[in-house]
Amino acid sequence: MKPTMMTYIQEEQAVTESILANYPGNVDAFALAANNKAEWLILATGSSINAALSAKYYIEKVADVRIDIKEPFNFMHYDKISPHCDLVIGISQSGQSTSTIGALNRNRQQTGITTVAFTSDVTTAISEAADLTLDIGCGKERVGYVTKGFIATVLTLMLAGLKTAVAKKTLTEQAERAHLDKFRAAAAAIPQTIAKTELFFEQHKENLASAPRFSAVGYGPTFGTVKEFETKFSETVRMPSQGIDLEAFMHGPYLEVNPEHRIFFVETESPVKDRMELLSAYESRITNYTYTVTLGKAANDRTIGLEVELDEFMAPFIMIIPFQILANHIAGARGIDLTQRIYTDFGVAMKSKTQPGDYA
Repeated sequence: MKPTMMTYIQEEQAVTESILANYPGNVDAFALAANNKAEWLILATGSSINAALSAKYYIEKVADVRIDIKEPFNFMHYDKISPHCDLVIGISQSGQSTSTIGALNRNRQQTGITTVAFTSDVTTAISEAADLTLDIGCGKERVGYVTKGFIATVLTLMLAGLKTAVAKKTLTEQAERAHLDKFRAAAAAIPQTIAKTELFFEQHKENLASAPRFSAVGYGPTFGTVKEFETKFSETVRMPSQGIDLEAFMHGPYLEVNPEHRIFFVETESPVKDRMELLSAYESRITNYTYTVTLGKAANDRTIGLEVELDEFMAPFIMIIPFQILANHIAGARGIDLTQRIYTDFGVAMKSKTQPGDYA
């Protein structure tokens, strides 16, 4: 049988536990390269840039660095290279993103800045454009809608930041062990996260399948989570879907909300949590279809409560999983067969990939 999105979602626990088991060996070389670097530039697009956004604040916090994230196509053709940048990271799960490879080549041609590639296949073209290549540890994902590769990228980036923090002594080894324990506990909670999301979907299947519009609102580190929601729902559910920052939502997009709008609020323990709760309460007056994904317990049947002890900086490691499952299930409920790929010649026709993808 062909693998599906759910095939790979079901593998996420094993993949993340393997990545954690391989720490620190899987990121030692990165920590050595990044040890005296303070201004990082990450180049990525699609789910890879969403993964970078998900890991950014965690890395900045633990490793005491500043990270700028850019779309590689714009960087290659328009952006100036910052004179303060001292490390460039390119992310491409497939290793075949022509824009990311081109952006890394521009950096190599115009600067002497160290470049590092993160990919699931270290033999692909991106390795030729980097001084160092790291394996994100997920293997091949042979469907057109990445899931385990996304969570593997987020975790590997976070662990790279964690090892760098220990090397720079911005984090003690005792704190390192505490962080690893939390990641391990979250990985162990993936089956219950899947089960809770499955139950939620069955309870709200009809309302989710009939939605004309989806939004997800997040803040801080979960901005990457809601942007990946946007990517995944656009790819699979194929209905208007937007992932948006809390504050940005309140400066214009709130005016589009109507009684048929389906809105997810992504909640973590944060100084701005109260602001999110106010927004959720307000929008619940306009539409009955407001839902919450939280790290805590579910207060009602419209909430997916993960019951995982992570702070807001680590939260993106696991908070994307409910949206991955919902994307697959809502697409199926709408009659979309995701095993039948469409526009299969797009990447080659648009020269966005170095070669056709190896899909089942």
